Amino acid sequence: MEKLERNHPNRQVIPFLFMLLWDQVLTMPTRYSVLEETESGSFVAHLAKDLGLKSGDLTARSARVVSDYDKQQLILDPETGDLLLREKLDREELCASVDPCVLHFQVFLENPVQFVQGELLIQDINDHSPEFPDRELLLKIPENSQPGSRFSLKLAQDLDVGSNGLQQYTVNPNSHFHVLTRNNSGGKKYPELVQDRALDREEQAELSLTLTALDGGSPPRSGTAMVRILILDINDNAPEFVKTPYEVQVLESSPPDSLVLTVLAQDADTGNFGRVSYGLFQASDEVQQTFSINEITGEIRLKKGLDFEKIKSYHVEIEATDGGGLSGKGAVVIEVVDVNDNAPELTISSLTSSVLENSPENVVAIFRIRDRDSGENGKIICSIPDTLPFILKPSNKNFYTLVTESPLDRESRSEYNITITVTDMGTPRLTTQHTITVEVSDVNDNAPAFTQSSYTLFVQENNSPALHIGTISATDSDSGSNAHITYSLLPTHDPQLDLSSLISINADNGQLFALRALDYEALQNFEFLVGATDQGSPALSSQVLVLVLVLDANDNAPFVLYPLQNASAPFTELLPRAAEPGYLVTKVVAVDRDSGQNAWLSFQLLKATEPGLFSVWAHNGEVRTSRLLSERDAPKHRLLLLVKDNGDPPRSASVTLHVLLVDGFSQPYLPLPEVSRDSVQDSEDLLTLYLVIALASVSSLFLLSVLLFVGIRLCRRARTASLGGCSAPEGHFPGHLVDISGTGTLSQSYQYEVCLTGDSGTGEFKFLKPMVSNLLLQDPGRDVKESPHCRESFVFS
Repeated sequence: MEKLERNHPNRQVIPFLFMLLWDQVLTMPTRYSVLEETESGSFVAHLAKDLGLKSGDLTARSARVVSDYDKQQLILDPETGDLLLREKLDREELCASVDPCVLHFQVFLENPVQFVQGELLIQDINDHSPEFPDRELLLKIPENSQPGSRFSLKLAQDLDVGSNGLQQYTVNPNSHFHVLTRNNSGGKKYPELVQDRALDREEQAELSLTLTALDGGSPPRSGTAMVRILILDINDNAPEFVKTPYEVQVLESSPPDSLVLTVLAQDADTGNFGRVSYGLFQASDEVQQTFSINEITGEIRLKKGLDFEKIKSYHVEIEATDGGGLSGKGAVVIEVVDVNDNAPELTISSLTSSVLENSPENVVAIFRIRDRDSGENGKIICSIPDTLPFILKPSNKNFYTLVTESPLDRESRSEYNITITVTDMGTPRLTTQHTITVEVSDVNDNAPAFTQSSYTLFVQENNSPALHIGTISATDSDSGSNAHITYSLLPTHDPQLDLSSLISINADNGQLFALRALDYEALQNFEFLVGATDQGSPALSSQVLVLVLVLDANDNAPFVLYPLQNASAPFTELLPRAAEPGYLVTKVVAVDRDSGQNAWLSFQLLKATEPGLFSVWAHNGEVRTSRLLSERDAPKHRLLLLVKDNGDPPRSASVTLHVLLVDGFSQPYLPLPEVSRDSVQDSEDLLTLYLVIALASVSSLFLLSVLLFVGIRLCRRARTASLGGCSAPEGHFPGHLVDISGTGTLSQSYQYEVCLTGDSGTGEFKFLKPMVSNLLLQDPGRDVKESPHCRESFVFS
C-alpha cells in the first residue's frame, strides 16, 4: 500500500499557516491507494501518524471512519492508529467503468469535533478477460463491395480499466479482410473489418473469421468470437434515420415496458432491400438490460425501472439494417428525470443517552443527514420541536450536533423524547423522523422538605415505654441515593431536658417513640428539633420543630388541704348554737394535681350525726347549717365528706369533720350543754365532758402545731412587703396545685386567720374567720393589716 501525495503549488507555506489549517476540518482530502481484491484486514495507512496524533489520542477522541456508502470499506484500529480494509474490494463492483475508482470517506473525531476528509484509490488488476456479447457475429456484405470498405463489428466488453482494459482486436490471417481497432463516441474500442480485395459471391458465398479481443494486462487476457460473413447481392442504398441524435427525457418513476420513444429510418431501395429492421448497436450490458427496441416498429421501451441516483443519462447507439444488409447508425440520448422518491436519511454517529442536570451546554448526539435525490428533491432541512430545551448546530458536510440549550432540571422533567425531523424540498415532500430518548441524571440539589412546617404530637401520660407517638415525614425531589432520607434527633439547647431518655426516632422512616412513661404533673410539654439528611454528595439536610404535648390522665386523687387529715388528733370545728341557717361552719379546701376536667372537684356529704343539720355546697366545699340549732341537738357531730374529681374513672378522697356546738367563743371554758339524759347515752355524755374539759389544751396544741408547721416546713421564701414578711405555704403542697386563677374548685378565695389573744390568760381560741381575699389576689400590692392578736394567717383557695 502506498500513500499518494498531492503536488501543492505553494510548498513555501510557513509552518504557522500549516498548523492553523491542520486544526480545522481538512478541506483537501488525503488520498490512499490499494489494489483491488486485497485481503480484508490489510494495512492501508498509519492514520494517526498522518493526522499528527498519537495512537492513544484516537481512542480518547472516539475516532471512527464514516462514509456515504451503504457498506463501510474501512475500519480504524484505535490501538495502533492503522487504517485497515474491512473486506475485499472489487473495483468493478464499486465503480464499474469509472476510472479512477475513488472512494470518499471521513475520519470523525470528538472532543473537539473534527472531520478529516480522505480518499481511497482502488487500483485495478487484470482479473477480467474481454468478452463478446455473442459467440458468433453475422456480417452480410454485398458482392460489389469495394476493397477498402469497412464494416463495424460488435465490441467486446472488458470490466477492467486502463491498461488492463481492452486494447486491440485481431483476426486470423486471410486474404480478404484485416481488422482495425477504433474508438466510438463513448471512448470504447470496437473492431472494424476492412476489406482487402473484391468479393465474388459465385466464387465464395460465405467466409468465417476468428476475431480476437486483447487487453493490456501482463500477461494479457483475450476473448474470441466467430465472424460469419455472408456475401449478398448488390444493395446500393443504406437506411438513414430521419433524426439523429434523438433526445428524450424519462421520469425515473416510469414503470417497466413504458414507451421511451419511436425511432424511424428510411431506405431508398425497394423490395427486400428497402425493408428496414432496428436494433441496438454496440450496447453495453447496462443498456441492454434497461432498454429494448422493436425490430419492426422501432419502439424503444423500458425493460426495468430507472434510478436517477445511479445513472442520470443514457447514450444509446441504434442501427437500422435493410434487407440487403446495409445499415445506418443513429443515437438516442435518454435523460433520466429525478423524482422525489428517496426520503431523507439520518445516521447517528454519536449518542449520549444521559445528561447531568444543572450542567451547561452538553452534546447529546452527532448525526449526519443526506438525500439521494438531486435538485430541490435533494435539498433537506432538519428541525426539532421548539418546546424542548435543545438546539441543533449545523456542522461540516450535513453533520449536525444536538446540544442542550440551557441547564436541565431533573425535578421538573426527568426524560425527554426528542424527535428529529428531516424533510426534503421535493414535491411531494418526504420526511424522516428519528426519536432520541435523553434521561436527565440527578444531582443532589434539593434538600429534604418536611411535609409540615412544624409538628405537634399528643401523648397520654403514663404511656407504655417504646410507644409510637407519631411520624415525621420528609420528601426529597431528587432520586436514588440523593433522595434517601435519614432522620435524627438534633441536640437540644435546654440543659434540663434529657431528650435521649425521652424520645427516640427511627432513622429510616421517621417514627418517633417515647422511651419511658411520661408524667403530666412533672412535664406538660417539651420541644426538640428533628433533622432529615439525604445521602447525596455533598449531603443536604433540613430540620423541623416538634412539640410534644403530654395529655393529662386522671391518675391523682383529690388532696385535702384543709382541714388537715394527717393530724394525730381529729380536727374540730366550733359552731355557736345561735348560728342562723346557712351559717358557714367551715370550708373544705382540696386540690387535684391533674388538670382540666380531671381537676374539677365536687363535694358531697356522705354521713352525718344529724343528717338534716348540715349541708355541703357541691362546688366550693362550704359546710353550712341547714336550720336553726335546738337544745335537743347533740353537742358533738361527726361529718364524713367525699371529695370527687370529674375524671374517667373518677377518683375521690374522704374528709372527716368534727363539729362541736358551743354557746359562745368568749367564755374561758366551755360548759357542757344541758341535754336530757338517759341511761343509754351516759357513756357518750361522759366522753363529751372529757372533751370539753380538754378543749383548751387541745386548742393550744393545735395552735402550736400550726405555728410549727408554717414556720418550719412552709416558710421557705420571703413574702412580699404587703404580706408582712411571711411566706405562702409550700413544700408539702406543690404551689401549682393551689389554683388561684380559677382552674380549681372554689368559686371565691378565702383568707382564714388563726389568732391567739395576747391578754387572755386562758389561751382563748378564736374561730377561723372567712375573709374575702379577692382584693389581695387582684392587687398584690395592697396592704394587709394584721390583727394585733394574730400570729399567722393563711390563704386557701
